[in-house]
Formats: sequence, structure tokens, C-alpha cells
Amino acid sequence: MSKILRLLLCTSTGMPANKSNGMERIRIKDIARLAGVSVGTVDRVLHGRSGVSEASRKRVEDILKQLDYQPNMYASALASNKRYTFACLLPLHEVSEYWTDVETGIHHAVNTYSDFHIDVRLFHYDPYDYHSFAQAAEEVLAQKPEGVLLAPTAPQYTRPFTDELKRRDTPYIYIDSNIKEQPALAFFGQDSHRSGYFAARMLMLLAGEEAREIAIFRKINEGIVGSNQQERREVGFREYMKQYHPACQIHELDLHAKRDTEDNRMLDDFFAQHPQLKNGITFNSKAYIIGEYLQKKQKMDFNLMGYDLLQRNVDCLKQGSIFFLIAQQPVLQGFNGIKTLCEYLILKKEVPGEYFMPIDLLTKENIDFYYNR
Repeated sequence: MSKILRLLLCTSTGMPANKSNGMERIRIKDIARLAGVSVGTVDRVLHGRSGVSEASRKRVEDILKQLDYQPNMYASALASNKRYTFACLLPLHEVSEYWTDVETGIHHAVNTYSDFHIDVRLFHYDPYDYHSFAQAAEEVLAQKPEGVLLAPTAPQYTRPFTDELKRRDTPYIYIDSNIKEQPALAFFGQDSHRSGYFAARMLMLLAGEEAREIAIFRKINEGIVGSNQQERREVGFREYMKQYHPACQIHELDLHAKRDTEDNRMLDDFFAQHPQLKNGITFNSKAYIIGEYLQKKQKMDFNLMGYDLLQRNVDCLKQGSIFFLIAQQPVLQGFNGIKTLCEYLILKKEVPGEYFMPIDLLTKENIDFYYNR
């Protein structure tokens, strides 16, 4: 604060400026007096509202800059009666699947920031049906939320939704997968390309240098994998394999995403065709489908790698039918998504553009320690 302004504040109030924790406390009415405007005008400038002439706005902003004024947005938010509605657009899922943990994090954030009068509404789409995403997006837009947290589908089907959110000046955050060509306010998730690259390296260390073939298992419906994240993991995986193990043959098996009853027959045929196959990976969260099959067939000499801490995945890990799991902290992703919307919209904070989750490699030996962190 300049010496002149400090003196003006002291003389205009008849007492020295108060200090708390080493910082001078400046009242809005003091700013109004110095700028020669009303208290209401200062309040509108501080909150970015309309109804202020350009000349008055400039005078207030000049005073704020000279005072290095930092409004207590937390106290202002608590005192406000404004309610905020956030919409979360996530894939349809069964109880105990990956997205259940994301929703747990969202609900934790709602409880943590309940003083800010936030309301979160969940919307779901079929990840194997692009039209389902468009329909759910229309439902979100009809609610006119102040902020949106979404797991995007394919970029060309996500764009109409994000374009409309931008037109409305509604901030949105990506979770799980990122679309850099359609940048969001923030992204929470793994670097999926690097995760796949890392997975390839770990699987080949497990397989040994003599490994001549590996398998990639997918869940797919009418050509749709169901997740940008999975596709990018596979790109990173294949990049590593091409660079370091170009002679290794990669077999593929696409299981039906919506017809689980056929999985066992397809796996029987696949392993019969590849009797020497000993190593494989799935880039989605349903590694347990392969793991439980391996247990049923007592085929425990197969090294399987998968993603995410679903309970069935963890059970397979502990029983040895999954060797490695890569985790990405979905509860924290859901929590941080809502937290960031609160910080940006309510507390007026700057937020990180990208927040990459760690690539955690888990085995049956360390899984219990991971849960107990």
C-alpha cells in the first residue's frame, strides 16, 4: 500500500488501519471513499457485475491496485445466499465399478463445501453409444448449471456440447480423459499415453526378453471401445512395443461389452488358438473378466495386467490371476473436480490447467498398504 493511501485511510477513519495476521484490513467503504464512488459501485466492481460506468470502474480498480486489496472471497461466499448447481456427466456403470468411486469423491466434495450452498446433479450416458452422450448433454444444458464436470466421449461428439458451454460462458472440467483440442478449465486424470507406455514396459519386464507374443483384451460394442482413455493407453503401449520389442507378436481379442455370457466361449477359443501365450493386458477396468476365467480354468501361469481397483480386480490380484494393477485414484479425481469448480466460481481462484494423477503399480504384496494410506 502506498504511504499516501495509508495516510488517507488512517485520517478518514480516525484510526490506523487494522491488521490481522500481518495484513492490513481494508473496508469496502474505505475504498469507496478513496475512489469517490458508492459502496454499491465498489461491490459491483469486486464481483464483476454490470451497472458501473467505465470511469468509475477505472477509479475503483486503480485504488484496488494501489492498495493491493485481496477480498476475502471465502467469507463473502459464506455470507451469500447464492446457490450453485454443478452437473456431472459420467458413463453409465454398475455398482462397485470404477465410476462408483468417482461419484464417491463427488459426494465427499459436496459435503466438504456444503457451506457454499452447492448442489450436484448426476447425469449418465452409455459409453458405447455416442447418441446417448448427446442426449444426456442436452439434459445437462436444460438445467443451466453454473459448472460442469464431464468424462468426454469421442472428440467429434463431445465438441457440440463443449462449444455450447463455452457460448454460455459455463466452465467445464474433464475427468478421466482429456481432449486438448477442446481445452477445458481443468483436467483430472492420468496421462493415458504415458500410462500405456509404462504398462508395456512393466509387462515386458514380467514376461522376460524371450516373450514372443502377448495379448490385448478389449471390451467393445459395435466398434466402440467406450473410452478415450483406453484408446490412448493402447497407443502408448504399442509405441513402446514398436520401439523396444518390434518382433513380439500382439494378438487381440475383442469381447462383447454388452454380452458377457459369450466371454467364456470366446476366451476358450482364443487360448486354444494360442497355446503358448503367457502374457496379456486389458486397458479398461474389467480385468477381472479375464482373471476370473483364468481361475476357473486353473490357468495360473498367465501374466495378466489391468487397470483400476474394482473389488473383483483386487480379489483376482490377491488370488494371483492378475499380476499387476495400475490405479489412478478415482475418488480423488471426483473430489478435485468439484473442489476446482468451487474454487474457480465461488472463491475466484486460479486453477491448474492439468492435474495428472500418479501411475500407481500394485501387486498382491503392496495392495493392502495402498488401501491403508
